[in-house]
Amino acid sequence: MSLERFINQQTTAWMSGTGPDSDVVLSTRIRLARNLENVPFPTILSMEEAEEVVDQINKAASESLSLELLKMEDISQLQKRVLVEKHLISPYLAETSLYGAVLISEQEDVSIMVNEEDHLRIQCLASGLQLHETLEKANQIDDAIEGRVPYAFDEKMGYLTACPTNVGTGLRASVMIHLPGLVLTRQMSRIIPAISQLGLVVRGIYGEGSEALGNIFQISNQLTLGKSEEDIINDLDSVVHELMSREQSARDALMQTSPIQLEDRIFRSYGILSNSRVIETNEAFQCLSDVRLGIDLGYITHIPKSILNELMILTQPGFLQQYAGGPLRAEERDIRRAALIRERLELEETN
Repeated sequence: MSLERFINQQTTAWMSGTGPDSDVVLSTRIRLARNLENVPFPTILSMEEAEEVVDQINKAASESLSLELLKMEDISQLQKRVLVEKHLISPYLAETSLYGAVLISEQEDVSIMVNEEDHLRIQCLASGLQLHETLEKANQIDDAIEGRVPYAFDEKMGYLTACPTNVGTGLRASVMIHLPGLVLTRQMSRIIPAISQLGLVVRGIYGEGSEALGNIFQISNQLTLGKSEEDIINDLDSVVHELMSREQSARDALMQTSPIQLEDRIFRSYGILSNSRVIETNEAFQCLSDVRLGIDLGYITHIPKSILNELMILTQPGFLQQYAGGPLRAEERDIRRAALIRERLELEETN
């Protein structure tokens, strides 16, 4: 398969880089955790009970949405890894969940995980900063399902979930944001603790326990109980706008105080990506971050800004092995990663 065809098949709407404020915000994600009334949580379900939950949710969701059902037991470890890398399922669903499944829309902007920690987790993804719009979409899906299957709900506590940290609204809102200016000016070490004091949490690109590769961070709410959905979204939106403003100021400062050094850094990284024969994940992400910064600042004009969104997914281990058509050792993945990045950049240079 040619790389161009592979990219066209594997990239999804949220990777387009066309959403609002997409020069800094890569994507928005809304997730709603829900459980069925009078049904044990997934961790103690029997196989028969778990399959019944999958059937109920599949029927309820499919009445208003066109979704493909994938059962974890029916797909390979590599396929699961690819779904995790595309942010369509969680590592927990891929590795731990018994009798889990996922329902995915054709555009891959909607995925509903079934029998993860909770019976269902409705997830919507969008390009750029679209918190209010994405929440509205998730709520529409939630209402459609709740109209067909009863949820576990308490008038005082709200939606009941397997983990107490999700009780209440069951809402996790997160924004994936690219902050190279704040990292290069060494401000993130002060900003992260300040964000935490506001009831938000800063994580890496794959959520809890993951690294902030390529100066990409996930900012999400930590509290779901005691706040309305609107308050959670407004608080997160306010912090993200403040981060965007500070990031722009940091970029302006770098261009004013160290213009030659900044330009050199950007084009050195472009040179590495264009010519490397072996490249590890961390180095690839750092260079991609520099190149994306160069695109945003106008130093590089022949490459679309979606390049970072695309390649931070397509150069992950699962995708590299899918593109190769089989398992790869770590050193083989580094070689494949370098070749894929070179070929992707060459596609733009020849267009």
